[in-house]
This record gives sequence, C-alpha cells and structure tokens, in this order.
Amino acid sequence: MKTIAFVPLKLNNERLPGKNTKSLSDGTPLVSLILETLQKVNNIDDIYVYCSNESVVDYLPHGVKFLKRSAHLDQSTTKINEVLSAFAKDVPADVYVLAHATAPFLKKESIETGVDKVCSGQHDSALTVHKMQEFVWKDGQPMNYDLAAVPRTQDLDPLFIETTGLYIYTHDLITQRNTRIGDRPYLIEVSSIESLDINNPIDFEIADAVYTHVLAKRSDF
Repeated sequence: MKTIAFVPLKLNNERLPGKNTKSLSDGTPLVSLILETLQKVNNIDDIYVYCSNESVVDYLPHGVKFLKRSAHLDQSTTKINEVLSAFAKDVPADVYVLAHATAPFLKKESIETGVDKVCSGQHDSALTVHKMQEFVWKDGQPMNYDLAAVPRTQDLDPLFIETTGLYIYTHDLITQRNTRIGDRPYLIEVSSIESLDINNPIDFEIADAVYTHVLAKRSDF
C-alpha cells in the first residue's frame, strides 16, 4: 500500500507573512521541524512539499520532493479540500498523510499510529485531536455542566478538539467524496505541545519559546 506524505505551503500568509519558513531563535526554519519528523516515520514511502513558489526548495532537507502547485490555490478564498484534491490528482497513492508546517511538534509515534490505523482498513481516516475537559459556555449558558452542581473538571465528559495539524485519509475518500475525514475516523489523541498550531505572531512566539526552552531540555514530551 503506497503512502505519501505532503506538506502544503504558501508563502503569502496573511496573518503571519512568511510563517512557514520563518526562523526560530536558533535559525531553524519552521518547516524543517515537521519535515524532519516525517523523514523518521517508518511507514511513509515519499514526502512532498506542495507549493507554488520554487524558492521553498532552499528549505527542503535531502530526500524531500518539491511539487509545484498552481498559484490559484494560494488565494485567501481557496478551501483546503481544493488543495488536497489537486495533490491527489498529481500524485497517485493509496493513503495520504497531510501534515502542516504550522504544527511543528507532532511526534513520529502519533503519525505512525494514524498511518497504521488507516492502512489496516479498520479506519478510512485519522486525525489528531486534543482532549478538553473544561467548563464550556454558549449563548450565555453553560453547555456541559449544571450551575447548581458544579462537578470537578476531570469528571466532565471529554470533548475532542481537532488540532488541524495532521490528517490521514484514503485516495477514494478525497477523490470520490472530497473530504479528508470519513465515516470511520481514528482519533489520535496528542499532547498540549503536539497540538500547538501557529496562525498568528503570538502563536509563533509561544512555539519558539517551547522549542527553545522546553523541548531543548527534554528527550520526549
């Protein structure tokens, strides 16, 4: 079963320009982190960066392939499934691993778990989620607890939030149904660090602090 990983990139990000190749405090480009992790995953055949700007090639480690995509996929109105469908047309595979540079701390083990679950046929997709047990309100009212009988947070029914960092799905799912999550998804529960997602300048500062001051002192998280 052929499994292809790819990292879609655009360099004209609106909220944080150049975030995908922006350097961390030690000079490491952000995109390098997820690419280096993907290279360690045992059950991936090839890794691509899918970008309209060829200058991104300068940031790619040896062994990672570059595939140029149409610039029309860089528009602010472009939906992610349009990018995924276009990649699937260009690169045939049985299973796709969609990873994002903005989720730099995903662990090799989390990716391998998701790939194994989808390749087994038991699940048609997999995605990373972060478990939340917090008091949630909507429209001025608590959604998941009684004000007259406030429970401990650890006793609340857990909610699982998509981290948007990793999606694994079959060829048929994206080409026939235009979706990255199917009817039998596997939820890959990840840590708070793995779930970090970079969209805004403050997100980058937090990620840089974690990379520089937390992960540098730990062999595992």
